[in-house]
Amino acid sequence: MRIEQSRVLIPAPRQLAWQEMEFHAFVHFGINTFTDREWGDGTENPELFNPAQLDARQWIRIFKHAGMKQVVLGAKHHDGFCLWPSKYTEHSVKNSPWRDGKGDLVREVAEACREAGLKLGIYLSPWDRHEPAYGDSPRYNEFYKHQLTELLTNYGPIYEVWFDGACAEGPNGKKQVYDWDGYIEVIRKLQPDAVIFSDAGPDVRWVGNEHGFAGETNWSTLRRAEFYPGTPDYKQLTEGHEDGTHWVPAECDVSIRPGWFYHRDQNDKVKSLENLVDIYYKSVGRNAVLLLNVPPDRRGLIHENDAARLAEFRAVIDDTFKANLAAGAAASASSVCEAGQDYAAANVLDGDRRTYWTADNGVVQASLTVDLGRSRTFDRALIQEEIRLGQRVKTFAIEAWDGRDWRGIAAGTTIGYKRLLRFPAVTASRVRLLIRDARASPAISEFGLFQASLKEGKLE
Repeated sequence: MRIEQSRVLIPAPRQLAWQEMEFHAFVHFGINTFTDREWGDGTENPELFNPAQLDARQWIRIFKHAGMKQVVLGAKHHDGFCLWPSKYTEHSVKNSPWRDGKGDLVREVAEACREAGLKLGIYLSPWDRHEPAYGDSPRYNEFYKHQLTELLTNYGPIYEVWFDGACAEGPNGKKQVYDWDGYIEVIRKLQPDAVIFSDAGPDVRWVGNEHGFAGETNWSTLRRAEFYPGTPDYKQLTEGHEDGTHWVPAECDVSIRPGWFYHRDQNDKVKSLENLVDIYYKSVGRNAVLLLNVPPDRRGLIHENDAARLAEFRAVIDDTFKANLAAGAAASASSVCEAGQDYAAANVLDGDRRTYWTADNGVVQASLTVDLGRSRTFDRALIQEEIRLGQRVKTFAIEAWDGRDWRGIAAGTTIGYKRLLRFPAVTASRVRLLIRDARASPAISEFGLFQASLKEGKLE
């Protein structure tokens, strides 16, 4: 099919693979776990680190059961304590009593991920409050690249490298200037399939908040040059730019607890089931990826309260989306591209994201009608664009036939990889998706109607 591709950016294969995983685990664990702090200052004694019951396989079993497809491990936080025996510092597990100083937590997590079929990502804090070279920018940048190289060469495939923008003065009183271009060069050379996360990319952007919510309008494209130098505009990160210059989808990072590291006094403050479900709809359901932090406790285990909540959450999501009430229905469209390939309306109901319906070239307003054959009751809808062809839809609506006329039940702006909509229960035999405006002829890969689990709760 010939399309106006010059107007539409598309994801790189690594970005597409990352987004298709949808739900990832974030792990904050280290010296802060034992000092009961969120930010360490780098003066901590490594002998404090001793998770006597540590079991990375327990973590990964819980994450996999929750539906997570990747684990991003914080290999070093701002305190500089390394969870692997780095050759470039003594501030690491090699000087702790854990595993008699012979342990390597990065290796244990990497092996557990491989066994379970989960992908591995790495967070290596650029800010290091322990390292004396910090603030001597050229010297520290070389040190940092050495540590990055260790992590990217010794533990198998890495699929995400996660950076935050934390930066400060070093012991010399000078602010560290990070060599971002040099860091990216190391990653591209050693792990070309890894996406790189930072405030505005290059591959994945921060969503602009730590609540786990993407914008109701969420473009996967961004005008990256507008974010450097200076402080990011959080609203733009949350919503993206329709006329973006780069494909940089959003990742929603949020913790299952009030803190990022484990604190015993937060055991009864694990997010409620209703809150987690709401976060899911406002992250994965708004064209973003959900990165949910689950911090292991001082034993080196995922706490029972966190594990139980994750299991409840997964059960609700599975129950809600177990059966597409539109599967097997008849579909028709106001416009179909006739280009020698199958772009029929029925493709949106076949359960295959690689097939899709598209309107004819140049048609940016179109409708897709689904005839359910009999009255069905539903209160959730799913729409997915074929983002291998870019993100196109600007505004849309869903209508139901009430026996005499079409009645609106939901509406929105962007769709992207996945859009999930919640609305009061509707009973109808026909449903219509209206594409009211698009940047190019719309390409819709999936459409679904569902009935929410009774356990979802009342938070909307």
